[in-house]
Amino acid sequence: MKKYNNTTYAILGILTTGCTSGYEIKQLMDKSLNHFWKISYGQIYPTLKQLAEDELVTVTTTSQDGKPDRKEYELTSKGIDALEKWLTQPIEQVPVERNEVLLKLFFGRHQPTEKTLAQLEDYKLKLEGRFQTYTTIEQAIRTNHANDPDARYWLFTLDYGKRTTAAAIDWCDATLNDPHLTNV
Repeated sequence: MKKYNNTTYAILGILTTGCTSGYEIKQLMDKSLNHFWKISYGQIYPTLKQLAEDELVTVTTTSQDGKPDRKEYELTSKGIDALEKWLTQPIEQVPVERNEVLLKLFFGRHQPTEKTLAQLEDYKLKLEGRFQTYTTIEQAIRTNHANDPDARYWLFTLDYGKRTTAAAIDWCDATLNDPHLTNV
């Protein structure tokens, strides 16, 4: 069986949630997966085209008055098999985070300490906003999807985001209060 990239498998997985169009896939991405896996419109449509060519999805086109035709995608048994096979494979590597704050802090001695402290404070505020977003998403899942069989898995990934964000906020506090930084 052909091997695909993780973004392709993400789209296969999204198709299991009831999203059937490229637009719906992007909407779900923006509301949930975008916090840990980014996919652009520029990736979605070529990937869907490839999935159709490889017979992992079927495409149904419907006409709409005054609008472009709507393409809806549905997983085939071959697509479900590919997703299930990918899901059972071991994780290839621990992901490496790209973090601009850490990159700038690494070279921090080359800028005024006040700038470093301001960047850390700003980062902490953004993290607190992210944490609040996660809390809001969690409440929405618990309220609107209590009986959805996928909800517990969504909450697991959300819990990861909340915990790593809380840890990053704690790191900001410790770094901002470090005497080596504040007494420079």
